Parts: sequence; structure tokens; C-alpha cells
Amino acid sequence: MVVDDEYVIIGSANINQRSLAGSRDTEIAVGAYQPDHTGADSSGGKVHAYRMSLWEEHLGKEAVRRPESPRCVGLVNGIATDNWRRYTADDDGKGPLQGHLMRYPVHVRADGRVEPLPGHELFPDVGGRIVGAPNNLPDYLTM
Repeated sequence: MVVDDEYVIIGSANINQRSLAGSRDTEIAVGAYQPDHTGADSSGGKVHAYRMSLWEEHLGKEAVRRPESPRCVGLVNGIATDNWRRYTADDDGKGPLQGHLMRYPVHVRADGRVEPLPGHELFPDVGGRIVGAPNNLPDYLTM
């Protein structure tokens, strides 16, 4: 988890088949930069205020003041994992999600290989593969 109240990027600018096909997804990202509003003697600035409002909306007010703390990291991971469990549960296990935070269903092995979580090779809503599929694109386009 990286938290930086100096810069924020909102949206996504993915390069993928859906974006490049021209008739489906449109990708856009916007950034804001406030280098003079960080540090212990700063009031925070608009980037900090934006992060705080999002975190309070999606995580509640607990531990959001110190994002680097183990308590906050545990809170974020716990909510994301619980939301994934609810999202993928059978109908009787579903419940409302807390905010819109969800873990990406992968496990990164010690050797760096990425694998889907056991039993979750496909996204439950659209059926796409969690770890993607091999392609013939040059590496410099996908790295």
C-alpha cells in the first residue's frame, strides 16, 4: 500500500484490447500535485483532504489519520478481503460491501509468480481470467 498526500491520480489509463478496440471502454486519468502541502508542519492541502474524504467514506474513520500504521494497513486489508469473500459468496453468504474496496484475487509467490486465489481462476461476474491470458504482444507494450 502506497499513500502519498503530495500527488493523487484518479481514474485509469489502461492499454488493453477493450480500450484499443474503439467501441467499448474509454480510459482517462487525472492527476493533482501539491508538493508544498506535505510533512509534519503542513496543514495537508486538497490532495490530503481528498484522500481523507475517500478513506472515511470507504473505510470508516478508524485509523485513517496514520495510513502507515500497521493498524491502518490491517484495516484496509481486512475490509478488502472481507468484501471479496462477500462478493464471491453463494447467495446466502452475500451481504452489503463496506465501501467499494476489494482485494484483487491473486497470490504472489516468493519467486514472484502471480497465481489466482485457489478456486477463483475466473471473475465471478464476467468470467474473465484473473491472471489474464498469454498473448503475442511485444513485452514493451505489456510491461
